[in-house]
Amino acid sequence: MTAGASIPGQAETAASYTAFTHLTVPHAALYRQVMGAFLAAKERFAVHLRPEDVRAALPPEGRPADQEAVVKALDSLVEWGNLRADPDTARVTAVEDFYRKRFIYQLTQAGEAAERALSVYDEALGRRGELQTVALHDIVTQLRALLVISAAESPDPAKAHLALSALTGRFEALAENARAFMGSLQRTIDLHGVEVEVFLAYKDRLIQYLERFIQDLITLGSRIALLLGELEEHGRVDVLLGLAAAREAADASPDGADDARAEALARWRARWSGLAAWFVSADGRESQARLLRGRALGAIPQLLAVVRQLNERRAGRSDRSADFRTLALWFAEAPDDDARHRLWRSAFGLYPSRHLTVDAETLQARAARPVAASVSWAEAEPLHISPQLRRTGSYERRGRARKVTDRSAERRRLAEIAVKQAEEIAAARARLAAHGVMRLSELGELDPLAFGLFLQLLGDALSAWRPGTTTTVAAGNDGSMEIRLTALRDGTTAEIRTPGGVFRGPDHTVAITDLTYTTGTPGDFGPAGEER
Repeated sequence: MTAGASIPGQAETAASYTAFTHLTVPHAALYRQVMGAFLAAKERFAVHLRPEDVRAALPPEGRPADQEAVVKALDSLVEWGNLRADPDTARVTAVEDFYRKRFIYQLTQAGEAAERALSVYDEALGRRGELQTVALHDIVTQLRALLVISAAESPDPAKAHLALSALTGRFEALAENARAFMGSLQRTIDLHGVEVEVFLAYKDRLIQYLERFIQDLITLGSRIALLLGELEEHGRVDVLLGLAAAREAADASPDGADDARAEALARWRARWSGLAAWFVSADGRESQARLLRGRALGAIPQLLAVVRQLNERRAGRSDRSADFRTLALWFAEAPDDDARHRLWRSAFGLYPSRHLTVDAETLQARAARPVAASVSWAEAEPLHISPQLRRTGSYERRGRARKVTDRSAERRRLAEIAVKQAEEIAAARARLAAHGVMRLSELGELDPLAFGLFLQLLGDALSAWRPGTTTTVAAGNDGSMEIRLTALRDGTTAEIRTPGGVFRGPDHTVAITDLTYTTGTPGDFGPAGEER
């Protein structure tokens, strides 16, 4: 390539950006309407448009009164590369008509691409996020399908690829819509761009919508975490991701097949890790599903607080601004200065002060010559203020800087506390998972830490309970423990004693498994692989 030569296509690409010029010039709205008319015509398989056709296609509120304005807009769009103008010879009947300016117009490739890009931009800005409960159900369905596929002796690459593609597609849509919804919800809470009457009209439906999604997220989130754990056992995920990557790289050239497969496998692993991080807490990090649930739960009282403030404001309840305005009116209506001083003391309670700072000399002087608080400033002894304090508003004592405090003992103490807490949590987990299948009434007495952990697991199990359910399985928020709860029909009552009191409820059979120590099927083995 000679010096100064340009890369093929680079000049054309740079020049095609002029197709966006009509967005930043005067009468940009007219240009957008004209381009919209050409897009609509192309959908009707109309190739060319004349100026009169374009003017007739414009909306009445944006239609110029003069045909010449439309012609000028079309010529400008031709100059920027959005349209192409061809001589209109269809209506030529005489030689003189060849010398008249008659053109027909059609979209160029750059103009159509610019309008498609602007349509995507407008759609993205106008899209409202939503919390998709259906997406959660679809994710559960696809994970179950992957379990079936991976259980086969020779998993089908096509089925694995299709199931993983559907799974990641639904997950990405769920995450993106949830992010957009929570952002719009916060703007609604802050009343940014939201009319008060509209907010009050739909706040009940919004709260019901949030409550329904939170309930489904608790139920289906734990189920998804369990399915993810089952897939990750025995390397099933690696097998499925490898099959999907190999299928994507099947059409690559022979010399680049290995690189294409490695890149595809890295993409699939990144997608899977994002999916797992969204639903499973690990390494002290809460899952995105749990964070989303917390934000949604926190949004409900915020919405109610906004409603309460709006109702108070509409009811005319007095606030600080109204109080100050009323007080200012009272000052203006006071008959004399004495009345205004009395009003000042009654409103603000600012009474004579005897000092700005108190030091040893001040205390000794006050002890030797006490001064009553009722003495006015004019009659009290003067307070001598340092010139530096009067000039700068602050006073610093000169001298050596303080020594840096050694916090090593405190840090060791915190480390010991952290180790002790970890040991207590491990003991509580072992206490709950050491008995296999048993009745709730047989749990005996629990210490506060073990009882709190048990309540969290019981709450996760009961949140997945539905009418007609007899057995439910749920995992904890971090995916480290699993509880299997089965209802009993004998009508007995279970009592669990704790130092804080007695916990009573209908008796069930319960099996709690510590998944961090499980080496076989959940429920068949205990800690360290001991058979129950």
